[in-house]
Amino acid sequence: MSTLQFGLGIPASAAPGRDPVALARRAEELGFDFISTSDHPAGGEPSYEAWTMLSWIAAATSRIAVAPRVLGVPYRHPAMVAKMAETLDRLSGGRLILGLGGGYSDAEFRAFGLGVPSPREKIDGLAEAVSIIRGLWSGPAFSFAGTRYRTEAADLEPKPAHHIPVWLGTFGPRALAVTGRLADGWIPSLGYNPPEQLPAMRDQVLAAARAAGRDPAQLTCALNLQVRLGGPTGADPGVLSGSPGQVAERLAGFARAGFTAFNFLPQGGPIEDQAERLAHGVLPALTAAV
Repeated sequence: MSTLQFGLGIPASAAPGRDPVALARRAEELGFDFISTSDHPAGGEPSYEAWTMLSWIAAATSRIAVAPRVLGVPYRHPAMVAKMAETLDRLSGGRLILGLGGGYSDAEFRAFGLGVPSPREKIDGLAEAVSIIRGLWSGPAFSFAGTRYRTEAADLEPKPAHHIPVWLGTFGPRALAVTGRLADGWIPSLGYNPPEQLPAMRDQVLAAARAAGRDPAQLTCALNLQVRLGGPTGADPGVLSGSPGQVAERLAGFARAGFTAFNFLPQGGPIEDQAERLAHGVLPALTAAV
């Protein structure tokens, strides 16, 4: 089995007393492999813009990778995302995981005057975004004519110094096929689908990779999940809860089903305390179990 990777979700909250940089530094000290944050620029609660916050965190840390979980493609033109990603990855010493998604919050698109793409348009746009980003990263004068996005003899320099992984947060059959065909990783969220459906969804991703002539073993299957240590087991099907041993056992089941990365969103107490308990009580037991 591949080496497991562990991430910690950091809220983009800008409320008084919240310090995402300090939390990221603590995650690095505790040995997490990456930190992540969601991308929801609209709303009444005080929050940071995801990309700017991740850049600030990358500048304040030295080892830990940073990942948007996930960027809503309709918010930013893919060609600009390609440039942004190359810059952040270069300045951070190669620590970016580029997470992308079709964008599910229609209310946010409407609020910002961006238009509301249909579900089909979201998936088409996601596929076009990956193609444009990879094209700009790999060759000169890149032209692309899609139904959602286009470029015309576009140059992007410098090219990435190494391969930047692209992970997609996807669920439906068409989106899962796009993931297998184009992405480096798949990061669904526990709670959007029943846990028992995840293996079959993963099979769809890997089948699409094989059909595209790709090696499915090269795809990272990551699971984004809420976790509550100390809470009653099974109280909320969308939250993995229980003692450290019980949580480690459930995670080991997901690992045996083919998931090799876990991004934790701590619930039910200060994130710092839950992160400590994860790092010292759950992750060593999980690593030993698999």
